[in-house]
Amino acid sequence: MSAPQAPVPPILDSRKLRAFAMLARHGSFTLAARDLGLTQSAVSHAIKALESDLSVQLVIRQGRAVKLTAPGAKLLLHTHRILAEMRDARDGVEAFVAVTPPVSHLSA
Repeated sequence: MSAPQAPVPPILDSRKLRAFAMLARHGSFTLAARDLGLTQSAVSHAIKALESDLSVQLVIRQGRAVKLTAPGAKLLLHTHRILAEMRDARDGVEAFVAVTPPVSHLSA
């Protein structure tokens, strides 16, 4: 009999990370929401959900402004790399598709 496997921890949601990156850039839920084409409430919920996912406070809300906590600053470094990798993946696939002839899926 094999030993039970530990549950796989969930991965971070890219939409939440984008909201977090925009919030960190602007220091404002309103400005982050505007850039993302979302409501202020949606950005706030995304940040709260991300904080819940990680069990840590990422931002300090000071009236209408926000500041990153130390864990938030650490996550921001990872977030920039993750989002850059996601952009590179999209660019790489798009470049490949642009120079690769289409594959026919018709059977003979």
